[in-house]
Amino acid sequence: MSVNTVLSINSYYSLDLIQDEARRLVQKGIVSRQQPIYTLCQYIPAREWVCVECELEKCDFLLRDRIGDLIGREEWEND
Repeated sequence: MSVNTVLSINSYYSLDLIQDEARRLVQKGIVSRQQPIYTLCQYIPAREWVCVECELEKCDFLLRDRIGDLIGREEWEND
C-alpha cells in the first residue's frame, strides 16, 4: 500500500469525509484547490476510489469539477 493514501478502509464514504480529506490535502499543499477532483484518486487506494466516485456522483459532483468546489470556501481563524 502506498504511503500517499489518506482514507482508511471503510465500507461507506460520506461527502463530509471526502471533503475533510480533500481539505487536509489542500492545507498540506499536496493538491491545489484549482486541480480537478479526479486528482484525489492518486491519494486513495484504487479499490476504495470506486466508493468515493459513487458518493461524489450521488452528490452531483463531476470528476472534472475543481477541488475548491468540493471543499467550499476556506474559513480563516485570524486575519
